[in-house]
Amino acid sequence: MTGSRTVWDRIAAYRMRPERFVIGLMTGTSADGVDAALVRFTGVGLEAKHEIVAYEESPLPADLREEVLQVAGADELAPERLMRLDATLAEAYAGAVQRLLAGARVRARDVAAIGSHGQTVRHLPRAANDGRALTLQLGSPSALAERTGIDVVSDFRSRDTDAGGEGAPLVPIVDWWLFRDAHESRVLLNLGGMANVTHLPAGGALERTLAFDTGPGNAVLDGLVSDATAGLARQDDGGRMAAQGRAHEGLLEELLADPFFALAPPRSTGRERFGLRYAAHLREIAESLGLSLEDTLATAVELTAASVADAVRRHLVPRGGVDAVYASGGGVRNATLMVALRRRLEGIKVARLDALGVEPEAKEALAFALLAHLTLCGEPGNVPSATGARHAALLGSVTPGATPDKENA
Repeated sequence: MTGSRTVWDRIAAYRMRPERFVIGLMTGTSADGVDAALVRFTGVGLEAKHEIVAYEESPLPADLREEVLQVAGADELAPERLMRLDATLAEAYAGAVQRLLAGARVRARDVAAIGSHGQTVRHLPRAANDGRALTLQLGSPSALAERTGIDVVSDFRSRDTDAGGEGAPLVPIVDWWLFRDAHESRVLLNLGGMANVTHLPAGGALERTLAFDTGPGNAVLDGLVSDATAGLARQDDGGRMAAQGRAHEGLLEELLADPFFALAPPRSTGRERFGLRYAAHLREIAESLGLSLEDTLATAVELTAASVADAVRRHLVPRGGVDAVYASGGGVRNATLMVALRRRLEGIKVARLDALGVEPEAKEALAFALLAHLTLCGEPGNVPSATGARHAALLGSVTPGATPDKENA
């Protein structure tokens, strides 16, 4: 109708608004819950300021988490199974959005967009696929837009892989935006299912940012506990069982000989390499050596800590120094892992991300709110020096939510 506002007019007007609410959604490789952050942005692109208005973590139902992990580890799958999981995850995301908004007393119509990372169920790095990375995230954006009425930005990784990158990590632009410092050279360490680092040399421009996966974070630890308890427990709470064990140095040395740890960045990995199958194989080896579950967990803790520390000292210290490492992600709750990291990074300050004013648990949800914001501002969201892409790229696909007449009803 002549003179009426279209969906695309609304989306195109995003950049011109003085402030906007954006929701960031993230489920990591551990698949333990949906992290949702409601963020208020003022300003455009990377010049924007932000406020986290509300944050909520919604645990995934046990049967849904189990299905995610089985699909992620399967050699073959019926397409129908992927389709059902895609739809079921979207329903979980929509529920998380609705709970977040209800708690914050914000109406869906007042939210400009949802940035949804989706659940990664398969990621093939370039080294494992003849030089081209492939990645798959589930959580139907159209179903999420339909259930919430909010525009959805999703599928962030594919454009980077199509530009020759790894498609991961995507958080470095957020790390630089939030945490760069004129005087302190920083490493932002994310301890999710996989562990990854972002290096921000003191006073460095975005183009000097380097980021890559260091190897397993919590995925192997969680897999060992799940395997040993037949799925009755998800994780070693606080690292208490690992604290009671003793790492087997010979087994640790064998694990660190994995060729992945010798790869130069950019590099990425996932559950395909360090997931349930890896954990089950590790447990078999450990049992053959007469190790208890506590000893095996202690060894796996040292695997994560040693691979992170080696990556920091080998690849980051020589390129601009490292004054401090700030950790986020679920792994910061594992006290035994944090102790191991501090021991192996002796001489370098190791702290939780709280020290820089951001809750560690909220960081990745905030990250995908920012990535959606950048997309809707028409600005790139990847960092080629981190992913290996040929150029900076506008990330994500936009799925409109409510039509203007429904929006104004």
